[in-house]
Amino acid sequence: MDLFSEDKKIDLRKLPLAVRMRPRSLDEFSGQTHILGKGKLLRRAIEADRLSSLVLFGPPGVGKTSLAWCIVNLTQSHYVALNATTSNVEELRKVISSAKQKAANTSKKTILFIDEIHRFNKAQQDVLLPDIESGNPILIGATVHNPFFSIASPLLSRSLVCELKFLKEKEILAILDSALKDNDRGLGKLKVNADKKALEFLAKTCEGDARRALNALEVGILTTPKPKEGSINFNLEVAEESIQKKAVVYDQDEDAHYDTASAFIKSMRGSDPDAAIYWMAKMLYSGEDPRFIARRVCILAAEDVGNADPLALVLANAALQISEFVGMPEARIPLAQAVIYVASAPKSNASYLAIDKALADIENKKVQEVPDHLKDTTADAEALGHGKDYKYAHDYPGHYVKQKYTRKKVRYYEPTTIGYEAKIKERLDKIK
Repeated sequence: MDLFSEDKKIDLRKLPLAVRMRPRSLDEFSGQTHILGKGKLLRRAIEADRLSSLVLFGPPGVGKTSLAWCIVNLTQSHYVALNATTSNVEELRKVISSAKQKAANTSKKTILFIDEIHRFNKAQQDVLLPDIESGNPILIGATVHNPFFSIASPLLSRSLVCELKFLKEKEILAILDSALKDNDRGLGKLKVNADKKALEFLAKTCEGDARRALNALEVGILTTPKPKEGSINFNLEVAEESIQKKAVVYDQDEDAHYDTASAFIKSMRGSDPDAAIYWMAKMLYSGEDPRFIARRVCILAAEDVGNADPLALVLANAALQISEFVGMPEARIPLAQAVIYVASAPKSNASYLAIDKALADIENKKVQEVPDHLKDTTADAEALGHGKDYKYAHDYPGHYVKQKYTRKKVRYYEPTTIGYEAKIKERLDKIK
């Protein structure tokens, strides 16, 4: 069954190339061999027509919708597509009722494809549960977000969850080549002289997004003047113009945002200034608030550099203050300086470990009373012995005197031998 056969009025020529070139079978499907390769679980389930609820997650343009279409064609099922951004509970109930009626009258199963399923709230997802469990309709949900964070666990427990990954350059090239050769759905009827470097450029700059590569190929070819005789020349210059600026995958409050920030922090912690600058550049390029970046640098300067280089926190704080009143694009310069300094600085998390150990003791053990000689010495308190026998450190050689500062001995701060902290360790070892 062709998905277009249910509506003969559709003119394929008016559909975007990326839609026309969607695969009709698993053999035409490009990439995702980790779940669709010969013998893989998902492929076996599809070919045996034993597929239950399925959740597909991955970045845009990697084949989530295309895979749903392949499944419909292979299983000869009735197909209903909804988008969670525009659908509602009433529409879901109608689809479910229709699926039951169709199954009773024709024994034909319905596949309900819900794009951006993470947009459904819990109540909307709960509407699906009883009928999804009974297998009619069969749900195929698609999302760009990690479903374990965005989809209710009862629905996940009834679903096979599969991750789709960015397509490789060679897989994008194969898709572009197929589109150029296909006479019925592609651009095969046009005489196109596609330069190899131009196609390789599209395959690289689309960042694993087949839809984006096909859209660029189509607009580039259809807008290039065709000579009276000869072929349309799709060269590197046309390819660069057709794909324009890269659309970086970076949602301000979603997975890509946190993944990029995580890579940025871990690169600084790992003392790789080049990687840290790269991830910061991605965030700035995508419109991230420079103050968000500066705050991350400040936290890392205290947590991971600490007293190995106390100047790191000073510089990070300066970058934060500058970014607040200067703004972009100038803020990128002090931010870069701070990031490079913090990433290159010697590392110690001793201060971070010390405060966490102390907090754990406060939470889990009996809280110590302040020793009498350390208590406040007001006039009334002195009569109770508060402050008695306290030794003022500056009255002794080296401005240090041995005395108890807790009733029970504690040890939280373990200075390293790295950077300036080595000097701190040397002094503490000497006086203790």
